Amino acid sequence: MGLALACFATAQSLHGSGYIAAFVGGLLFGSLAGSKTHKLVHSAEGIGEMLAMATWVIFGAVVVGQAWVGLSWPVLIYSLLSLTVIRILPMVLSLTGSGESAESKLFLGWFGPRGLASIEFVIIVATYQLPGFETIAYTVACTVTLCVLAHGLTANAWARGFGRRSKAAEAAESDASIE
Repeated sequence: MGLALACFATAQSLHGSGYIAAFVGGLLFGSLAGSKTHKLVHSAEGIGEMLAMATWVIFGAVVVGQAWVGLSWPVLIYSLLSLTVIRILPMVLSLTGSGESAESKLFLGWFGPRGLASIEFVIIVATYQLPGFETIAYTVACTVTLCVLAHGLTANAWARGFGRRSKAAEAAESDASIE
């Protein structure tokens, strides 16, 4: 935690990106710590998860209700596209040739990068008071809200079914290799 805060504070004081600095600090820490990394960051994982949950509570309590005021058809359409095509297509394309099944690619695309980063980035954009910020904020709020709802409704069922189908496919491959 201390390394992340130090990297973030140093970069911010130099007018750089604190998020990128914390990420690079983590990469450096991971490469230097090697196989001991998991033991060293175990407590930080819990703190990070708690902070993420607090972010979701604040987002739900403060942002979502106010964001619906700025909901428009273009914002809703872009949010739906962002949740589906814009998110899934790059994942499917990047996994082409990897040997992953079509369902695996879709699963990774659907449940891939989550909304927490979007919230963080919209906060960064807010500090610069860019023109059109309200539209950006409404779009992020709508997309993240739809993401939470859609993924919350589909996660358990799809994960269970995908797990069963994967095990069945592995068993079939194992049986075929024995014969």
